[in-house]
Amino acid sequence: MKKHKIIALIPARGGSKSIPKKNIVDLGGHPLIAYSIVAAKLSKYISRVIVSTDSKEIAEIAKEYGAEVPFMRPTEISADRSLDIEFVKHALNFLEQKEKYIPDLVIHLSPVVPLREPEIIDKAIREILADNEATSLRSGHLYRQTAYKLTKLKKGYWEFLGGEDFDKGYEYYNQPRQLLPKTYIPATYVDILLPKTLKETGLLHGNKIKAFIIEPTADIDDLIDLKHARELLQDKRYKKLIQKINENKNGQLS
Repeated sequence: MKKHKIIALIPARGGSKSIPKKNIVDLGGHPLIAYSIVAAKLSKYISRVIVSTDSKEIAEIAKEYGAEVPFMRPTEISADRSLDIEFVKHALNFLEQKEKYIPDLVIHLSPVVPLREPEIIDKAIREILADNEATSLRSGHLYRQTAYKLTKLKKGYWEFLGGEDFDKGYEYYNQPRQLLPKTYIPATYVDILLPKTLKETGLLHGNKIKAFIIEPTADIDDLIDLKHARELLQDKRYKKLIQKINENKNGQLS
């Protein structure tokens, strides 16, 4: 595969309401963010692992596990309602202005999904590099039910989702879910961004988002999710990741 400039960008702001200091909460004896850093370092294609944070504490921990923290994220783009596009733009602008460095791909890895297989990350990278039409890639897993049975409220009445996919007047939502199209839940396992998409369109993902289907894993939003992640530490899928993170000493992977 042609050599590309590929970075991992891991966002980790200091604030969190659901779990205090969530991005560095303990998981199996390591801070949560360490798992995303080590998974990125185990990739065959990622050449730089950069953490974007507004917290000096998180910055120091990230460095201990081998990530770069070449800048601190401004407070104004580190709030609860701050958008992903803000920290991505900030990171890319810094790299271009300070280092004259423009990556071909940005692998967005959220710390709240700690258990990843590096081989799956690499598979996603290969897939988007082989697709000349894709403006980005996002992972997702199968929704066990179906979104075609979900509704929204409109002026006091139910309006079922997905009606544009069926003939008018057809009560598709009354069909068994097995007869309805499969639907998927977007996940933050791996999210691949193209800086050229952002530059040319002003959009983070663009209008041709390549689908990358994964198996569900822990996605930590609250203490129940954290308990689930601790249970999954024994899953053989993550044996390589767990082994390497336990070997990690001050960012040096053996």
